[in-house]
Amino acid sequence: MDDGLLALQQRLQHHFANSEHLSRALTHRSFSADHNERLEFLGDAVLNLSVADLLYEQLSQLPEGDLSRVRANLVKQDTLHQLSVQLGLPDLIRLGEGEMRSGGRKRPSILADALEAVIGAVYLDGGYGASQALVRRLFRAVEVNPTMAAIGKDPKTELQEWLQGRKMRLPVYRVVGTLGAAHQQSFDVECEIAEMNLSERGIGGSRRAGEQAAAAAMLQTLRKGT
Repeated sequence: MDDGLLALQQRLQHHFANSEHLSRALTHRSFSADHNERLEFLGDAVLNLSVADLLYEQLSQLPEGDLSRVRANLVKQDTLHQLSVQLGLPDLIRLGEGEMRSGGRKRPSILADALEAVIGAVYLDGGYGASQALVRRLFRAVEVNPTMAAIGKDPKTELQEWLQGRKMRLPVYRVVGTLGAAHQQSFDVECEIAEMNLSERGIGGSRRAGEQAAAAAMLQTLRKGT
């Protein structure tokens, strides 16, 4: 393992038993077929659970809907991008030549996804306890307060609350295709509500943006039907 990855382990406060997990977490799809998107998927789930646990503990007076909105504001791309920069991930992520030339090291979506992948890598290497502890360290300097619940809802949060208010299961999001060159891809994402036999699609410059676009399309469909 090179000096950069060794230094990153110190900043993460986690020493990897299997260094391949960390290397893969920092590998963009433009660099290799063995890239970080599966780890990103895993890390996204770990991140949401860890932040939910943190908010349940710190904001005990807030109801479920407000907690969901606070969490959405904490795990949004801007926050993850800032944390990624603080960890020094821009200098360590492996990108293909085209992505590198187009400024991929500074692209918020790539860096936010890489942070989720790193969290996923820590989970695989050390279990939930290690990954939860990492998330708590990362968010130690991030302001957490109840007023975040007053910030406008993003489409995914709004759709989730609409379904929960009707005692329905949460939607399923899946990437159904990618568009464009590897260094400038867009993600075609499907949002499905199985109980209503409904699905809508949206396109965004990252998986996260595609999910928000698909959720927005689904909300429009639901509003037309009411």
